Amino acid sequence: MTGTPQIVIRKQRTQEVAAQDFSFTFEDIRLPDNSAYITTYRKNAWEVYRSLSLPTVKDEAWRRTDLRNLQAASFRIPGKNLYQSLEPVPDGLLQPLTGDSHGGQVILMVGGSQTILDPDLISQGVIFTDLLTAERDHPDILEKIMGKVVQPSEGKFSALSAALCQNGVLLYVPRGVVVDQPLQSLLWGPGARLAYFSHILVYLEEGASATYVHEAASPTREDGQKLHTGLVELYVGPEAKLRWVELQSWGENVWNFSHERVKVERDGMIDWVFGAVGSHVTKNFSDLELIGTGSNGRMSGFYFTDRDQHLDHDTQQNHLAPHTTSDLLFKGALLGESRSVWQGMIYVAPGADKADGYQANRNLVLSRGARADSIPGLEILADDVRCTHGATVGRIDQDQVFYLLSRGIPKIEAERLIVEGFFDPIMQRIPFEGVRQRFQDAIHEKMASYEA
Repeated sequence: MTGTPQIVIRKQRTQEVAAQDFSFTFEDIRLPDNSAYITTYRKNAWEVYRSLSLPTVKDEAWRRTDLRNLQAASFRIPGKNLYQSLEPVPDGLLQPLTGDSHGGQVILMVGGSQTILDPDLISQGVIFTDLLTAERDHPDILEKIMGKVVQPSEGKFSALSAALCQNGVLLYVPRGVVVDQPLQSLLWGPGARLAYFSHILVYLEEGASATYVHEAASPTREDGQKLHTGLVELYVGPEAKLRWVELQSWGENVWNFSHERVKVERDGMIDWVFGAVGSHVTKNFSDLELIGTGSNGRMSGFYFTDRDQHLDHDTQQNHLAPHTTSDLLFKGALLGESRSVWQGMIYVAPGADKADGYQANRNLVLSRGARADSIPGLEILADDVRCTHGATVGRIDQDQVFYLLSRGIPKIEAERLIVEGFFDPIMQRIPFEGVRQRFQDAIHEKMASYEA
């Protein structure tokens, strides 16, 4: 995309050993028998996947994320109902994060799924179901959005996800329908040497409104690498409102890659909350596209890394129409020898006057071996706009620690309180106590290893 900043590479590696490619075949593609569109979409995605090599550090978007240790050829696609012989979903992950109940829930397991939805929502035409059911019963709805927001041609992993998608979720809210009860889905991925491909699709028609919480998780410690690649396509129609909460709590052995984008029409609104505490390696592309006059979006990101975790987030705020507003705040803390990368861009297209864009990334480095790279950017091709950005990387203020010590608070507790205070601006953006508590629990768990 034109908004990607150009960074001069002064010196390339003298030796570059490429990662081995995957061993998937055309026979692994799941082709429905009732939709020529989906069949063509997946076949074309496969051709794109086959034409592209795995990215290396020579590719600009990947120059800070090295895939040479990815054991690509070892992964296999799980068979039907394999979940019956693997670790079950923990009860804690099934509890509502947005109150005492939810309007519907989709659980994606290894080779299977479970779905429930409030009958009142069904009567209003709301569809909230797993992707396999949607392909069978609602191919016309899928054709409105699948491949229309994120194209398979955007990269090796987007093409792989599009071609080999095993399951996912479809949320469709008809015109003018307001879904008061939050909806929730969970992708649970135990096992080793398995490859998971997911596809989340959300389509809100004009004047519709919904809150949707999605979590991807797996057991914390397992032997052997595991792969997840995913697509998220969100469409917010004119005057529609979507609150999209996304939690990534993959286990330590997961290599996680995703392409995510929302398109917001005239006077529409997206409130996007993102939290990442898991995986071994994550490379995430998250794009906000304001395509209608008066549309607005807010992106709030939380991440906390430890050990040798590597999280790389690439965000775009694309103002493609006049009178649009975007607001991004990502905050992260790092322990051990972990590394975070955030690269953001605000792009204002020609004619997108009166655009108002803001982005900020703040990082708190808690260990000498940890590293945070923060790269904000602006590309403005219109007049009469207001766009600002900022980034910081720093350590705990020892004056703050001394102040708390002088009040009788032990050092470890003092530093934990400072970390919690650092994340408070993100917590204030989250309207759900359950989600805030999940983040607070992650802070406590990570800081427990810091104490050791």
